[in-house]
Amino acid sequence: MHYRLPLLAIFTSLLTFLPARAEDVVLSIEKTMTPPEWALLERSLIEMETEACLEFFDKYFDSRGWLECVERWGGDDGPDDAIENVDDWPLLHAIGASDVILHLYKKAWEGHLRQYTQARTVDVPFARDGMYYKEFPVTFDWVHNGEGLTVFNLQGLSDPQNILFQNRVRRFAGFYLNEDPQAPNYDPEHRIIRSMFNGSRGPLMRPATGLDWAGDPIEVKNRFHPLHGEETYEQMVEHFKDYNDIVGDHPQNLLATSLGLNAYMLKHEPKYRQWVLEYVDAWAERTRANDNIIPTKIGLDGRIGGPDNKWYGSVYGWGFTVVVPQSGALANRNTHYLGLDGFGNALLLTGNQEYVDVWRSMIDTINSHSKVVNGTRMYPHMYGDQGWYGISPQPYSAGALEVYYWSMDRKDLHRVQNHGWISYLEGKNPRFPENALRGDLETLRRKVQAMRADQTTPDTRLADDPMGYNPAIVGNLLHLMLGGLNPGHKAAPLHSRLRYFNPDSRRAGIPEDVAALVDSLTDDSVSVTLVNVNQIESRTLTIQTGAYAEHQCMTVQIGDETPVAVNDTTFTVRLHPGAGARLHITLKRFANQPTMVHPWDRDWALR
Repeated sequence: MHYRLPLLAIFTSLLTFLPARAEDVVLSIEKTMTPPEWALLERSLIEMETEACLEFFDKYFDSRGWLECVERWGGDDGPDDAIENVDDWPLLHAIGASDVILHLYKKAWEGHLRQYTQARTVDVPFARDGMYYKEFPVTFDWVHNGEGLTVFNLQGLSDPQNILFQNRVRRFAGFYLNEDPQAPNYDPEHRIIRSMFNGSRGPLMRPATGLDWAGDPIEVKNRFHPLHGEETYEQMVEHFKDYNDIVGDHPQNLLATSLGLNAYMLKHEPKYRQWVLEYVDAWAERTRANDNIIPTKIGLDGRIGGPDNKWYGSVYGWGFTVVVPQSGALANRNTHYLGLDGFGNALLLTGNQEYVDVWRSMIDTINSHSKVVNGTRMYPHMYGDQGWYGISPQPYSAGALEVYYWSMDRKDLHRVQNHGWISYLEGKNPRFPENALRGDLETLRRKVQAMRADQTTPDTRLADDPMGYNPAIVGNLLHLMLGGLNPGHKAAPLHSRLRYFNPDSRRAGIPEDVAALVDSLTDDSVSVTLVNVNQIESRTLTIQTGAYAEHQCMTVQIGDETPVAVNDTTFTVRLHPGAGARLHITLKRFANQPTMVHPWDRDWALR
C-alpha cells in the first residue's frame, strides 16, 4: 500500500511533460505590443480579486471549510445562501486566477456538504434528519436549489476529472432520472417534475406552508438583519404565507437539466442527453400550445393549468403577486424566466435554433399586448385572472440578451436595450473595456472596505450576510476575455465563444501575464487580441472554441497574415516576451457535442 502514492505521483509528473496535443496547430507571435491599458487593468483585477478572496475566506470560513454563521433552513437564509458566499470563484479560476481559488472553493464546498448534512430542523418536517441528504438538498424549489448548486455545477470548468465531482454529478442527475427510489421527482409518462419542491428525498406532494419556506423560529430583532427586511420571525413566516401552490411542474424546474447536461459532458453517456431533451421538448410543446407563453402551472396529469385550468398559476407564476409584510406593498414574483436555461442546455446539446425560437416568440408575443397609457406605450410583465398587468414603459426583455447571443441573428439585436458590452461589440462604446474594468476595481475596493468593517460574529451572522462582500467580480471579465455570458447564480452552465488553458501547468485559465480582449462576435467568427505583458518571459496558451468545445475552429488569422487552417476545437499560441496581436478566428458554432474534459485529457483518451 505504501508504494501507491509515490507511483501515482511519478505517473502524474510524467503526464505533465506529454505534449498538449500532438496534432495541435501551434502559432507563434513575436511582434511586440506595448501593454494596452485594458490588459494591465485585466491582470490587476484578477490578481487583486484573488488576494481579496483569500482574506474573505479567512474571515468567514473555519479550517474545515464551514461557514461561520447560524445554520438555518429556509428561503431567506438557508443552506443555498451559505455556499453562495463563494459564487463566481469557479469562474474566476477558470478565467485564470491562482490555483488557490480552486483549492478554497472546493474546501468550502466539501465543508458545506458536511455542515448542512449535520444541520437539522426541529419544526420543518422534511429537514429534521438533515438539510442535505446524499449531499443534495432534501427538497426545495429551484430558485434556491439553483443558487446552492452554482459553485458545484461550474467546478467542471477547472476540475472535471475529480472523482468526487464525477460521482456527485451522476448521483445528482440520477435524482431526476428516477435512478434513486427515494427520489421519484420525475414522471416520464407526463414528462414533468412532479412538484416545485424536489430533491434527494423526492417531491413534496402537498401544499407548502410558511414554515416550510421560512424555517424554524429564530430570534431576529437586535440580533440579525434579514436581507428581506423582516423585523420578526412572524414577518418571515408571513412573507411566505401565500407560497402554497407547489404541486405540479413549473418552468424553474428546467434548471435541473443542468445536472443532466453536466453528467453527459463527463463521458457522453446517452441517457443524460436523452432526458434533458425529453424534458425540454415537453416544455417547448407546452409553450407553443399556450399561445407561445411558457405556462407556470402544469398539473400532475401533464395538462397546462392543472386542476384550476390556470396556465398562469402556482407559486412564482405569471399571476403570483403577494403582499410584503413589512410595508403592505404588493410585489410581483414571477420566476418563469429561470426556464430559459433549460432551452440553452438543449441548444448546447443539439445546436438546434428552434430552442431559441421558443423564447424569442414568447418575448414578441408578450410585447404584442402593449398599449398606450397617457401617451406612453406600456408593456405587461404579469398575467392573472383579469388578464395582463404589471405594466411598464420597458418592454418585456427577459432572455433577450441570450436569444441574440445564441442566435447571432442581427434581427434579434433590437431587443437588447442599453447593454454596454453589446454596444462595444457594435463599435459604439470604444472605451467600454477600460471603463468596465476600472469600475470593477472600484467595486472591489468598496467590498473589501465593507468586509473589513463588518462587525458580525458567528452567532449574529446569517448565512447570506457575507454575500455582499464576495470579492469575485467576473461579469465583465467573461464578456471581455471569453466573449461569454455571465451564467449568474442559478446552476447554469457557461456559454462563451472562447476558453483558455495553460498547457505548461495543465490547468484551465489564461496563463499568468497574458491578457485577452474579444472585440467582435459574429455567427461564424470571433476576434480577440492577446498580449503578454511580461517583457522578459514567453507564455504559451491553448485556445478552445466554446466553453465546452462545442464550437469548431476552422481558421485562425494573425493580423494581416495568411489564415491558418485548424479544423479542431483547440489551437496553441506562443507569445514571445512583450508580444501581442489580434487574432481573427472563423468557426462553426455548436458543431460538436459539449465536453468538460480538458484538451490534453481528450487527446490522451484517444491514444
